[in-house]
Amino acid sequence: MSNKTISMHQLRQVLRLHGEGHGTKYISRVTGVARNTVKKYLLRFLALRLPLNEVAAKSDGALSRIFMAAPPAAGTANERLKQLEALLPDLVAYYKKRGVTKQMAHALYLQKCPQGYKSSRFLEVLNAYMGREKPSVRVVHKAGDKLFVDFTGKKLHLVDKSTGLVQDVEVFVAVLGCSQLTFVMAVASQKKEDFIMACEQALHFYGGVPQVIVPDNLKSAVTKASRYEAVLNNSFAALATHYSTSIFPARAYSPKDKALVEGAVKIIYTTIFTKIDEKVYTHLDELNRDILLHLEAHNNALLTGRDYSRRQQFETLEKEALQPLNPYRYEPMEAKMATVAKTGYVTVDHRYYSIPFKFIGKKVKLLYNGAKIEAYDEAHELIAVHDRHYGKERYIENPDHLASWHRYPSEWNPGKFTAEAAQIDEAVAAYITKVLERNDYPEKNYRSCQGILNFKGRVGKERLINACKRAHAYGKYSYGIIERILQSKIDMMPMEEEEHTSHDMPEHDNIRGEDYYQ
Repeated sequence: MSNKTISMHQLRQVLRLHGEGHGTKYISRVTGVARNTVKKYLLRFLALRLPLNEVAAKSDGALSRIFMAAPPAAGTANERLKQLEALLPDLVAYYKKRGVTKQMAHALYLQKCPQGYKSSRFLEVLNAYMGREKPSVRVVHKAGDKLFVDFTGKKLHLVDKSTGLVQDVEVFVAVLGCSQLTFVMAVASQKKEDFIMACEQALHFYGGVPQVIVPDNLKSAVTKASRYEAVLNNSFAALATHYSTSIFPARAYSPKDKALVEGAVKIIYTTIFTKIDEKVYTHLDELNRDILLHLEAHNNALLTGRDYSRRQQFETLEKEALQPLNPYRYEPMEAKMATVAKTGYVTVDHRYYSIPFKFIGKKVKLLYNGAKIEAYDEAHELIAVHDRHYGKERYIENPDHLASWHRYPSEWNPGKFTAEAAQIDEAVAAYITKVLERNDYPEKNYRSCQGILNFKGRVGKERLINACKRAHAYGKYSYGIIERILQSKIDMMPMEEEEHTSHDMPEHDNIRGEDYYQ
């Protein structure tokens, strides 16, 4: 009876009841399978060293191949299997290295056992050891490939000393795929700033950067979830760029994509949460110091059924496979889209920053923080960088951004005009100084000065000097008054004669004498 085969339905019942903690006597009574038969299949299940949920998820065909196959015959075949099984841990560790294929692992096996199995039988044994039979695939993670990040469902707590109020805090968890080295940190919230800070702390905890960071579809990481190509939060994407890695969010409603970090969360409930709950904490820093102490013990503990720890596996397999850290810490940047105005500027906090003139009228992406502002075009190319300004200055420009017809006005300043006027005559310099002192927008005053000085080339130096003297005598300081004096040629009249004919200078060109109305 003990050697009688059973149906796959009965086998699944046996495994389920065993997983629920029932003994062989109870399982035999409920399923109708002989007790010795139950023992036989449970011994074979225990020899697999695989989680019950993975075995239960296999197809009937896969279960049949595992549990119903006859034991290998004694002799050469059995000896070859023993040799291969002894090498499997080293072969799997070799296969986990970046760029290594199963064929390369088979070649290494044949170097050590020239009379070993051919490729097909080797792969069958290797896959069974790693639990990779379909349809439920147990992913073997390459060293330095993925970092899985998530928040725990349960929370830790802080107590306010003064009020006694209990405040919930979130717990961030990160797990490297290959070594399973775990990082845990308490943060104030799941908001973008706390999430990004925790991710960066994890990278510095590991001392390197993986090829990919795999977050869940929380809003702090993903703006729009998608089964095929999620839209990332701009700040989180900027973190990935800063550390030269990629973001590959888990698919929505696909727990197998993040099974590793969810498994780690369940473990730290036991290894860390239970110990933290024994004390009362009032500060986040104090809480995180104790978390790190318990985390070290967690990472140094031997893995179930293995003779090595997460830390040992990290040091052996994964540490050297990580990319180097950026020597500068990441400072989160805000992002916004802006259209470059006709003047060639974009606005950030009521200040104007110049953009190369060829982008006038186009949309650009702005990334900014407390120290700098960066502008990117539609092709994501960096087109402008400015230091962030907070003083009275409202227009911040780079002369190279201006078109040729804008560069000359950008160089205007009071010193330029007074120096140019002084080269003509002291009277012109005095007049220009008065124009610059007007209570007008500076650029308007500059344009008036430029127009006045341009009269030198149009009417000559002497006429301009005389016009400035007469306008000064009237106490009027503008481009328009100089223009009217020159047009009416009053500058060519002797000052005494002009004083006899009129004591007041007309304000405009529409001059009609008293005879006009007769």
